[in-house]
Amino acid sequence: MSETTNKRYLELSSDTDTAHKFYEVSVDGCDMTIRYGRIGTDGTKSTKTLATPEKAQAEATKKVKAKEKKGYAQAVQGVRKKRAITRRTITSNNSTAKHAPTLWKFKSGTNAFGIFIDAQSCWVGNEKGNIFKLNHEGEVQEQFKLGDGVKCIVSDEDWLYAGCDDGKVYDLTGKIPRVAYDIEEGVDIYWIDIYNGLLGVSDADGNVLIANYEDEGISKYKSKGDSGWMIRCDKERVYHGHSKGVTVYDGWEDPEKMSDDDVWDCKTDGNILFGWQEEQMLYVGTAKNKVQAISKQGVIQKTYSCDASVFSCATSLGGEYIFAGDNYSSVYCFKETGERLWKLATGCGSAYSMQYFDNKLYIVTTTGAMACIDASEEAIKQANEGTFKKAKDIKAPKDVKIATSTELEITRNVDRGVVVQCTKEGSKLRMHVISDGYDKSWNVQFPQNLRIEGAMYVVAEIKESSTGGFYRAFGDIKKLEE
Repeated sequence: MSETTNKRYLELSSDTDTAHKFYEVSVDGCDMTIRYGRIGTDGTKSTKTLATPEKAQAEATKKVKAKEKKGYAQAVQGVRKKRAITRRTITSNNSTAKHAPTLWKFKSGTNAFGIFIDAQSCWVGNEKGNIFKLNHEGEVQEQFKLGDGVKCIVSDEDWLYAGCDDGKVYDLTGKIPRVAYDIEEGVDIYWIDIYNGLLGVSDADGNVLIANYEDEGISKYKSKGDSGWMIRCDKERVYHGHSKGVTVYDGWEDPEKMSDDDVWDCKTDGNILFGWQEEQMLYVGTAKNKVQAISKQGVIQKTYSCDASVFSCATSLGGEYIFAGDNYSSVYCFKETGERLWKLATGCGSAYSMQYFDNKLYIVTTTGAMACIDASEEAIKQANEGTFKKAKDIKAPKDVKIATSTELEITRNVDRGVVVQCTKEGSKLRMHVISDGYDKSWNVQFPQNLRIEGAMYVVAEIKESSTGGFYRAFGDIKKLEE
């Protein structure tokens, strides 16, 4: 970078390479600004002030040379377009069945994939990147807007995460969404699951990527099929559903033991379009109109037949009842033994995802609706008789601005929270608790893009991982200023 060249723009991309990202360095006096991210996005920007303009130029040149060694090359911004993102599409047809007994419908604004339900809240995320937290009457309690579409919302103990089309996984447990994981370039994310801080990712090509709580990739595998719309994790295994069936990887808690020999495959009746798990069983929805119950030893135990391709499924606790949603805007309920109890129309599109909770079936659909369906015996009877009252329609509020995941409130108060500090260990930035009462040798799971060497932060809570050995930041994060 010459004295007169104040901006350098580089890209790492080709027709055959899945990497598709840019890196830009500019200098203005003593300020050096770096902007980086996926091609076609605004990326992430940070500015560093050096002692002199000469030192700023030297630092910028050093940054550019480091990127060139990794394969980046000078490019013209705007020539290459944003990398294509796989969207799940359903030709959603109208059901001829009677309408389900829906209590309320929340209109999120566009196709919705992400759903999570617990005793306090109902969460929905859509293709615009909007995430809404509702109460059980469908009223908005909170909303975020992320940088790209939401593929799924998953929980891990007390933590809630959103996997998005920008390749990032956001922690939703604080007031501001934080980037918990940044999935490596070239992974066209289809689905995620997280167990005790370990992230499992399935992608368009049938790959499985596993990253640890420090967001460091530790394993990558290729299953026999592609289009991995299912990944589920428990304390022992990773279950991957794809176009050829289910592939299972062992040794989840000890990645060093994982190898190509540590898998089993179960061929299903049709490619898998969704997957659910209970403690002892897996439930997969297939393109050949089936939900199949598979033991965690890889044996198909029961098949439940629907009338069209199954795009989502769920169960009541323990698998007493099995639910399914097809691409004709119908939802089904089966007894564990295989008997179909009912089939009803959603009235708001086909269910991309679903979850059963407290005698209600919650779905998110191709029209962007989250619907709460009363699955009680009496409500189903009224629906079949045509006497169930009309659902309450609720519209989403106006979009909010995109959440800035690096935004930090400054505090001098350490009375309400736990203090952690960022230190450099070798080439890595690690977080450790410095408040009393904690093992100060343990690492803390903490957003990578907030880490600044030497900086201290106040975290709402620090919780020990369920298997021990490291802590996890929970809730709001503030920067401590002494």
